Amino acid sequence: MIALGSDHGGFALKQEIKTYLDKQGIPYRDFGTYSADSCDYPDYAKAACTGVLDGSCEKALLFCGTGVGICIAANKLKGIRAACCSDYYSAKYTRLHNDANVLCLGGRVVGAGLACELVDVFLHTDFEGGERHERRLQKIEQL
Repeated sequence: MIALGSDHGGFALKQEIKTYLDKQGIPYRDFGTYSADSCDYPDYAKAACTGVLDGSCEKALLFCGTGVGICIAANKLKGIRAACCSDYYSAKYTRLHNDANVLCLGGRVVGAGLACELVDVFLHTDFEGGERHERRLQKIEQL
């Protein structure tokens, strides 16, 4: 199960990703927002990330205008490793090396086609593991 969350600036892109996930047969839970009406991204970052932290969702996909604000909000939650990505390499390596559990995308930055590619690589790339990556994740957790 994938958690989804967005503010108004990421709403349209979230809707595109929902269509993509439906076509791929990937289950998700939409934690809101449910319209393009102005709202506050921290509320939806918290709601979707809570799904990851309580184990009901494996990962989360978050959307706002740039992807940055909702990423900052998500990273305030202990146990969340969110990355704002707008290129394939970063989306892949944030899973391989950082074991990121949240991908943040900007609805005003990334088009639907690229967003689908980023979601695909994020969801289908496993953490590489290994001593150096594990050590770095432990240091992050201790911050």
